[in-house]
Amino acid sequence: MTVRIGVFDSGMGGLTVLAALRKALPGADYLYLGDPARLPYGTKSGATVTRYALQCAKVLVERRIDLLVVACNTVSAVALGPLQETFAPLPIIGVVEPGAEAGVKATRNGHIAVIATEGTVRGGAYVRAIHARNPDIRVTQAACPLFVALAEEGWTEGEVAEAAARRYLEPLFEHAVPPDTLVLGCTHFPLLRTVIESVVGSGVNLVDSARTTAQAVAARIPPSAGSVAAPPAFLVTDSPARFARLGGQFLGETISSEAVELIDLA
Repeated sequence: MTVRIGVFDSGMGGLTVLAALRKALPGADYLYLGDPARLPYGTKSGATVTRYALQCAKVLVERRIDLLVVACNTVSAVALGPLQETFAPLPIIGVVEPGAEAGVKATRNGHIAVIATEGTVRGGAYVRAIHARNPDIRVTQAACPLFVALAEEGWTEGEVAEAAARRYLEPLFEHAVPPDTLVLGCTHFPLLRTVIESVVGSGVNLVDSARTTAQAVAARIPPSAGSVAAPPAFLVTDSPARFARLGGQFLGETISSEAVELIDLA
């Protein structure tokens, strides 16, 4: 039996999670929902993010998914509990816990830096998740909201991206004992991996929550589930042509405009 996995994010960033999922579970059937009409989630209140998340999840649940992946760190940080309570017993997996787990395993000196949206940093979800695993680890956080816009526009290299990366990241590594691990706490951020690495250096472990989340999902799915790969389907709340055009940079492959359906969550 083919497993149907629903994935949602505020925009295109969750496509990095979808790409990782398809590598880990190529035989599953995928339905992705992006909500660019209300992007960004990271600057909005927890109540608003929760309301948006419940609306997105409802659409996917109504299309008979077997498992839901919350491919948005902001939603995972503030609304995972309400989602799990509302849609129980559906398995729902967020990106924060797998990212925190990988960060704890990667650090050698006990100092982890987390970069994320304002909402994720403000909510402190990564700090709690990391300290739940090891309370002695030092966690330094920074909100990098411009990274989301740069990724959505495809400005992932060049002077503008590098200037933003230096402005955000250099202060994180000015400590007497700088972090040796950097958690990319937003699914948009892997697109800026090259410029991030150029600023922090090769000696810092970069933890990509997309990859770690895919591993967590794969652990929940029987190995025999899904024997025939099917192309993913996409739902978006705005600009399907733009989503198809730019989304391929996140997914790592071309997205056909015919595979993108415009929906209204209002």
